[in-house]
Order: sequence, then structure tokens, then C-alpha cells
Amino acid sequence: MTKNQKDNYVIEKENHLSRASQFVSENANSLAIIGVAIVLLVSLYLGYQKFYLAPRADKAVNEMFRAEQYAATDPSADKAIEGDGSYPGFEKIAEEYSNTKSANLANVYLGGLYLKKGEYQQAINALGKYSQTGSPIVDPLVFGMLGDAYCELKDYKKATTFYKKAIDKAPNDFISPLFLKKLGLVYEEQKDYSAASKVYNKIKTNYPNSSEATFVNAYIARVEAHL
Repeated sequence: MTKNQKDNYVIEKENHLSRASQFVSENANSLAIIGVAIVLLVSLYLGYQKFYLAPRADKAVNEMFRAEQYAATDPSADKAIEGDGSYPGFEKIAEEYSNTKSANLANVYLGGLYLKKGEYQQAINALGKYSQTGSPIVDPLVFGMLGDAYCELKDYKKATTFYKKAIDKAPNDFISPLFLKKLGLVYEEQKDYSAASKVYNKIKTNYPNSSEATFVNAYIARVEAHL
């Protein structure tokens, strides 16, 4: 680097520092206001969490147990969904206690109960409100139930998408073979026997101890008869 280049570099650096210093000086009040605003927002957020969300979450947990009881014992599931007049059902819990874990789980219950009642679009609406938690059981089951609902509505493209998500989300000997079997049946419904064969063979190879593997040879023979 020549002397002139060095001098120019030094001058340019000094000018840059001068401009930065001038910016800070001219905007000191604005920066101070922004700093105060950030502190205020953080304080409001922490207060919101402690004094609003936390009590609501506790209340939701306390009210939800009766709906869970009805889900297990009420054949029609109406009280589990709508409540009994004294205790709220899953619908009200999901609506009134949004942003709580109980509301998130209430949407899962609602999805399963609507599926049981044959109200498939309602099931999709409820399950679509579920936020993934990282659970290796609940997250893939929600995807699987969405697959079931779309399958019942004969939207096989979406059913396939959600069954694949359920399978990939948390591979294990219970969930994966269950939804692999359902995925294979969807492929059969679409007459894609080659894809169905691959899915059934995956059950046979990867999950030989699963209940689905017990009859998978019959499924394989059935689809391979079309190949």
C-alpha cells in the first residue's frame, strides 16, 4: 500500500468514525427512547406471563379433568366437547384458554372426538390449531389423525402427506407401522399398487414385531397380484 493510499485509508476511517459519533450524538434521545421502550416491553411480557397466562393455565388444567372423564365414558362425546353446564368441554377450553398447554391438548381431544363422530372437517379444523410440542407421541398422532380425516373425505393427496409426516416424525414400533399400513391402503385406493407394495414391505422389514406385521404378507400378496 502506497503512502497516499494509507493516508486516504486513515482519512476515510476517521470520517466513518466521525459520522458514527455524529449519528449517536444526534440520535441520543431517540436511542434512549428505544432503550426504555424495550425495557418496558420486556417488563410487560414478563408480567403478562406471570399474572395472566400462568393463572389461566392453572385454571384450564383444573377445569379440563371433567372433559377428559367424559371423553373416556360418554359414548356420544357431547359432554366432553360441549361441557355439562358446570364444567366446560374441550371446545370452550380450547377457545377461552388459548396459548396454554391445556388448550393445545384440548384441540387434540377435539380432533379425535370429531373423528369418532364422523365430523371430519370439524376434526381437521381442531387439529389444525394444534401447535407441535416436540412430543414423540402426540405430534405424530395429530398428523395421523389429520391423515384419517382427509382420507375419510377422499382427499387422498392430503391424507398421504399427513400419513408420511406421522411416519417420519417419530419412528417407533407403534406409530410408524400403524400409519404405514394406512398409507398403503390409501395407495391401494388410488390403484398405486407399486407404492403400496413398498410401504407394506417396509412394515415387514423394519417393524416385524408390530401388530401390523402379523397380516402384512396378505396385503403384499394382494397388491402384488396387480403388478
